[in-house]
Amino acid sequence: MKRQKIIYLITKGNWGGAQRYVYDLATRLPKSHFDVSVLMGQGEELKRKLEAEGISCQQLPSLGRDIKIWGDLKVFFDLLAYFKKERPDIIHLNSSKIGGIGALAGRIYNLQPTTYNLKTKIIFTAHGWAFNEDRPFWQKKVIAFLHWITILLTHQTIVVSNNSASQIISWPGVGTKIRVVHNGLSKLEFLDKEASRLSLLGSATFHNSQIIGTISELHKNKGLDYLIRATAQCQGSPLTLVIIGEGEERTKLEALIKDLKLEDMVFLVGRKENAAQYLKAFDIFALTSITEAFPYVILEAGLAGLPVVASGVGGIPEVINSMESGILIRPKQVPEITKAIDFLLANSTKATRFGRNLKQKVGKEFSTPRMVKQTIEVYNEDHEK
Repeated sequence: MKRQKIIYLITKGNWGGAQRYVYDLATRLPKSHFDVSVLMGQGEELKRKLEAEGISCQQLPSLGRDIKIWGDLKVFFDLLAYFKKERPDIIHLNSSKIGGIGALAGRIYNLQPTTYNLKTKIIFTAHGWAFNEDRPFWQKKVIAFLHWITILLTHQTIVVSNNSASQIISWPGVGTKIRVVHNGLSKLEFLDKEASRLSLLGSATFHNSQIIGTISELHKNKGLDYLIRATAQCQGSPLTLVIIGEGEERTKLEALIKDLKLEDMVFLVGRKENAAQYLKAFDIFALTSITEAFPYVILEAGLAGLPVVASGVGGIPEVINSMESGILIRPKQVPEITKAIDFLLANSTKATRFGRNLKQKVGKEFSTPRMVKQTIEVYNEDHEK
């Protein structure tokens, strides 16, 4: 049986949810059926991880996240040349920028003379819709239009939550192209509570503290300023907030921590390799995002057995049943975050039950093998569209 040649494309080669998704698929597809390679923009971490698993990787220097007309034209022609050279059976696009350019390049490639593969399937995974972000109204409309064009150019578009599907399923020509495949997670190895706390905070003085924690990019969409304000108002004592991650909002968050005089309570510990291994350091996990699609970190917190406070946005309610396997709050609502944390701190039995219920649900419904199996089904569908 001839192996199908698949190329994964992604805008950035750093490490985040979309990159993890590409890594999981690229390394988990059966080698007897698929010949896998990955093409990415700037960033080394994804490339390093993939090459360690024997996956062929290339970087496209012309590909960047920002929209630049002449630079994006070069990306388009570079992709055409790459497709002609590699002759893929499947082009699987990830992230909005490469999604649009790559889908158009794939369609043009499929119009080439018969010496080329005329049946290349174009698959796009939408890891979230940018029109959900806090932007001016006109920008949201333009972005929605570009997303629509991208979907029309693909043979199939995978969305990572039912919520994401519901937002676009009524668009003209879109309905038959949408498949929901939830992100999945495999078994994780965690450090114990003492080791993870010492590694993160470097002091035994925090061992008796109740620790609220999160793993998050320091980005305005993550709502970390609301979490910081809420934690300051919580009744538990002593209480510590630990934020693992790095990003463009660090300076603003540091200023907020200083203004609220929380330097001894809130700690931005920066980016950590394999951050999920430290989850046992936390008594409560919080994700107070303003917008999300289907975050891996909720699944990680679930496998760690942690009680979770999270915004009820995107696909998060598809994982967490509020007051059964966690507590859902509305985004930007500091009093709700505070109330939820205080409830879990005051009701340890329920907090333990919430964590146990979430762990069972994640293990049963959101596994990597299930995600891979469902994605292969998409690859094998008839895409004459």
